[in-house]
Amino acid sequence: MNDPLFQPLTIGSLQLKNRIIMPAMHLNMAEDYRVSDRLLAFYAERAKGGAGLISCGYASIDELAAHPGHIGAHDDAFIPGLRRLAETIRDGGARAAIQINHAGRYNHSMLTGGRQPVAPSPVPSRLTGETPRALSEDEIEGLIQAFAEAARRVAEAGFDAVEVLAGTGYIISSFLSPLTNRREDGWGGSRQNRMRFGVEVVRQVKQASGLPLIVRLNGNDFMPGGIGRELMQEFAQALVAAGADALSVNVGWHEAQMPQIVTKVPRGAFAYLARGIRQRVEVPVIAGHRINDPADARRLIAEDWCDAVAMGRALIADPQLPDKAAAGREGEIVHCVACGQGCFDALFRFQHVECLCNPRAGHELEEVPAPAEPRRVLVVGGGAGGMTAAIAAARQGHRVTLMEAGPRLGGQLELAGAPPGREEFVLLARDLARQVVEVGVEVVLERRVDAELLRQQRPDQVILATGGEPQAPPIPGSDLPHVVQAWDLLRGKAETGRRVVIVGGGAVGIESALLLAEQGTLPAETLRFLLVHRAEEPEELYRLATTGCKQVTIVEMLDKLGRNFGKTTRWTMLQDLDRYGVACRTGVRVEAITPEGVVLAGEAEQELLPADTVVLATGTRAENPLQAACEELDIPCQVIGDARRPAMVFDAVHQGYRAGREVT
Repeated sequence: MNDPLFQPLTIGSLQLKNRIIMPAMHLNMAEDYRVSDRLLAFYAERAKGGAGLISCGYASIDELAAHPGHIGAHDDAFIPGLRRLAETIRDGGARAAIQINHAGRYNHSMLTGGRQPVAPSPVPSRLTGETPRALSEDEIEGLIQAFAEAARRVAEAGFDAVEVLAGTGYIISSFLSPLTNRREDGWGGSRQNRMRFGVEVVRQVKQASGLPLIVRLNGNDFMPGGIGRELMQEFAQALVAAGADALSVNVGWHEAQMPQIVTKVPRGAFAYLARGIRQRVEVPVIAGHRINDPADARRLIAEDWCDAVAMGRALIADPQLPDKAAAGREGEIVHCVACGQGCFDALFRFQHVECLCNPRAGHELEEVPAPAEPRRVLVVGGGAGGMTAAIAAARQGHRVTLMEAGPRLGGQLELAGAPPGREEFVLLARDLARQVVEVGVEVVLERRVDAELLRQQRPDQVILATGGEPQAPPIPGSDLPHVVQAWDLLRGKAETGRRVVIVGGGAVGIESALLLAEQGTLPAETLRFLLVHRAEEPEELYRLATTGCKQVTIVEMLDKLGRNFGKTTRWTMLQDLDRYGVACRTGVRVEAITPEGVVLAGEAEQELLPADTVVLATGTRAENPLQAACEELDIPCQVIGDARRPAMVFDAVHQGYRAGREVT
């Protein structure tokens, strides 16, 4: 049987070898708008991995369209760099496209030399906190021409296709939506007038470039009062009539309160929007968002949800995903966990894109020479950091042994993957464990390393990834029988009563609260059955799906919850706490724990918060008993992850990668 994922696809005059497309994602790797060596190396690796088409970008159409970390396409001086980028991608075996865009009201004056952003109307942006300046009619015509000129440069640089971004809340979106377009001239008011800007951009881009043209648009803005599915389908038809040869379906604005790329979003959840558009147009339609496995991609194409799939962050995590799938080696794929820690949160810190699952991403130029002779390396600890260190050292040619005190590899990834919607972290543990075996690491489980073992084995180098332990707070009553550690709860080793108070509102506390809050809610299959058979009204089904059997309260002495979550994830977790009815008390100190509950300090008098079970989520302390022994035995050692200092999984993985590569 022919694999639908690896059938050719035609977009205009362009034929692709398969239906895996890497969509444009901002990487913050350009240097003053110029294509950098880092950017070229990043895309070269993805092109060699087997994707049919790689779309870069976005690229700017003028100096208010982006910032200097974006690729520039607003001046002829950028054409040589663009040409190098197109050639690099084609040399790797993929077809090359580039996306052009204008940020509109999503740009920030501090990134544009103090110049005010522009938009159809002066509607404040919740993303930047700034109010844009309304464009004049002459300026609107000038912007359309700027899109066309950028497209002309793209064609001159030798790209195989051009893409226009017409979604996500950027300039074309803001013309289309009545939320941000309050004009009363020919560019606003009626839906036809609001469509006009995007349609004219597509028409002139097509004419100026002569290239196959892809338009990336929202299937739904997910903005209250904004553009929903039906008008988006009408807009899609207008774009095709104007010259679009394919449509790539995105979802949501940056301001939307709908989770879009985080791990709680089910795989392929938004493909229904692509199918709705596909049923209205005669050009290929590409589905994206949370498609990180070839099996899901294959199913979506085979079941006519779409003609191709956009796998963006999946190809950051594993550039070789297409080749592995084509060769029947899908078991070797490293799956994106949709954490957003490296690929999205980094952009808010004005850093280039990295990846939790693939520490090489964004560092492709940083080659380490092979060692003069292989070393005997002992890695102590089989969590994310330890496994990554072992893999990196083995790939450098060293003889590596990994010892883990527990019965399996995974460490705190098992904890991170325990709450509902976070299962991808458990899959990452399996992906890393498989790689450990593939690269020839000797794995010894249920073996605790001590000074005597180090003395006997005397490895050439030790990497200590012994992790951390839950921190016991100095709270009177914390040793009572109804008090449990959050780690035990997440591991399935502790039960709770109906009324639960969680002490600590960091990541572990919130994950514990959501795990408990979902207990007793309608499971997915039951919900589907009742919905299909119209057993209850939708609002009642929603209530049953979000109301469990526990009464959960988080108590946090700081003024904010979830400070140690990444920016991409935090808001969705806080949203869920509210949705599932978790009570949150911030800026409150716990005085004591009694058999009746938790005593809170008050300004006038103490308050008793009743609890059948108290869960402690009060932080992590480093567990590093072996560094002194290594130093005494004069064995070189590196300490990584929580053993070094409690941090995030991302930090453990990247520290492990560097430690393994730097063994000499």
